Amino acid sequence: MGNISFDFTGRTAIVTGGARGIGLEIGRHLRASGAAVYLADIDEAAVGEAAAEIGATGARMDVSDSEDVERVVATAVEETGRLDIVVNNAGLLRDGVLWKTSDADWDLVQQVHLGGAFRLTRAAVPHFRAQSGGRVINVTSYSGLHGNVGQANYSAAKAGIIGFTKTAAKELARFGVTVNAISPNAETRMIASIPADKLAELATGIPLGRFAAPQEMCAAVGFLASEEAGYITGAVLPVDGGMSM
Repeated sequence: MGNISFDFTGRTAIVTGGARGIGLEIGRHLRASGAAVYLADIDEAAVGEAAAEIGATGARMDVSDSEDVERVVATAVEETGRLDIVVNNAGLLRDGVLWKTSDADWDLVQQVHLGGAFRLTRAAVPHFRAQSGGRVINVTSYSGLHGNVGQANYSAAKAGIIGFTKTAAKELARFGVTVNAISPNAETRMIASIPADKLAELATGIPLGRFAAPQEMCAAVGFLASEEAGYITGAVLPVDGGMSM
């Protein structure tokens, strides 16, 4: 697969959940396209190693902590003078049928997925307004569109991200900011615990017959973050091999 890139020279991006998987590959793609990239993750050691690998800056960030989020945004702006792109990718799983889901597992999933997208976007808005522009790309899920057994908390959070994306798109359009989401379907740590035979069975439900590699999500994010996509906002782009048709 060829390298599909846009020119992000002089732009600054923050990618959450950047230590591995889709977040790391998005960060790698933006960095290769010229952006100053801040990979943010709660795993400080892992994100430091990942950032060093791709020539980015690693930052420990707990997306459920507003002060932590605002600190990383302030650092990025202080060091580069601007903030142009935020990718809200951080996530975790606490799966279980809803009648066995604890309050703690429900709340944590909402705080990280939906709350994280809210906090980082909110922190970025003053800088986007000052620059009269910006890009927000949120990561939702097939589960947020269609539900999934054992994932009431995750599905609710990802569905919330779709509603948040559309409302933020309407509110921020006046400032030249676009807000979009992707719905990925890739082999990541999120599905690593699924047995091989079950994964193969799940793949039969994907029209393209396979799960994507994490890097196959990057072109969609790069496009939505680009100048060329400046007239697209409030969209949810499935990057899922046709699974959500």
